[in-house]
Amino acid sequence: MNVLAKHVADHGTVGKSRWLFAGEEEGPPHQNTVGHWWRKTLRDAGLSGIKLHDLRHFYASGLVAAGCDVVTVQRSLGHAKATTTLNTYAHLWPTAEDRTRKAAESIMFASLGEPAATVSE
Repeated sequence: MNVLAKHVADHGTVGKSRWLFAGEEEGPPHQNTVGHWWRKTLRDAGLSGIKLHDLRHFYASGLVAAGCDVVTVQRSLGHAKATTTLNTYAHLWPTAEDRTRKAAESIMFASLGEPAATVSE
């Protein structure tokens, strides 16, 4: 995240400089070029088994974990329909039971205070 933040601070988010991988003219590079750079990066880092598309799923799951609604995630991923987003990521959104447990926990903490940290020996 620090590397990305530095890139944005140094280059901004408009024009050719907004792309992490520069392509021709004002656009991003061709997908084959990005794939080549990704495979080279993995090799140089001594990693394997990580697909470039995994970053997309990481991003989407981070948005869900941060509390973004389905339409926000849909638009961020460029899905034409919210159903596409839901078919892939619905299991990541909290259920009614999850929200109920969280609310009950908040009520208990507000009433009784935060539980004391346990000391492990």
